[in-house]
Amino acid sequence: MSVTAKQIARQLNLSEAAVSMALNHKPGVSTQTRRRVLETARSLGYDFSRISSLRTAPGLIYFIYYNKLDIFTMPFFRELIRGVEETFDGSGYRLSHQHIYAVDDVEEQLERLSIHGCDGIILLGTQMTREDFAPFAFLDRPIVLLDTGISSVKADCIQINNMEGARTATDYLIKKRRRQPGYLRSVCPLHNFEERADGFFKAIRQNGMSPSHSVVHRLGSTVNAAYADMLAILGQKEPLASCYFADNDDLAIGAMKALKEQGYRIPQDISLIGFDNTPFSAYVDPPLTTVHVPKYYMGQLAAQRMLSVLKATEFHSVKVEVNTNLIIRKSV
Repeated sequence: MSVTAKQIARQLNLSEAAVSMALNHKPGVSTQTRRRVLETARSLGYDFSRISSLRTAPGLIYFIYYNKLDIFTMPFFRELIRGVEETFDGSGYRLSHQHIYAVDDVEEQLERLSIHGCDGIILLGTQMTREDFAPFAFLDRPIVLLDTGISSVKADCIQINNMEGARTATDYLIKKRRRQPGYLRSVCPLHNFEERADGFFKAIRQNGMSPSHSVVHRLGSTVNAAYADMLAILGQKEPLASCYFADNDDLAIGAMKALKEQGYRIPQDISLIGFDNTPFSAYVDPPLTTVHVPKYYMGQLAAQRMLSVLKATEFHSVKVEVNTNLIIRKSV
């Protein structure tokens, strides 16, 4: 005779209702209880085919965007989001897009979202710090952090290997131009950009150059803002470098537009490298050399990891760094 939910409930000292919710992946029990039930069911030889054939209502995954600045409409995020969405298609889970705004009470916003009604959370944490994550740490749902890495938290992290991508790009500039590169640095305080700065200065030191001699310009975070800021820098006759690494493609493209308007030839007079390989980077004149980030793949990984965690009986958080590669075009 096959094992019943009643027997599992008796062994774990739980109600039959709680065991049923856990076995059917329904809300109403904690992640820890769900894992205990599934682990016990497997050890006792429970026939899972019975419930999988009966389950018709999809599970629910919240895809939460943590907003400090209005950046999620940028081209970089479209592919990232599409990777998440398309991986959940046909998975038996429904994806619900939700926004949390840092300027308001985050705990109150989480309460209004009725987190208990979802099975897991993919958290687009591009703008998050460790302190920002604190309200999420108390949720009893699996969390996959996407596009950032916060160490020592009970969540999985899928992030870019920003430092190595920036180091490789900067080293390429140095080898091609045989000059010390400048840095077009975003005014946007993102963890990704901090890691790219580390990579830039690492390449500077590895090539026997002094970081203090690098020309650094702070530019706005959009193409138009970067263009305006670079025009102002040129108007003030600030010292220029012969080549630049930029925090992302938008900064490089905005700066390129300003430089060309003022008579500089790209790449003969000044070379530029971007980061992210956004769609527009291939169509500017000249096409932009940039660091490719596999954005769609990152979204896939986040969704796949969530699906894996929901099926697992044991949880250990992982941190996955996705490698980049340099796309060589005509701007260097």
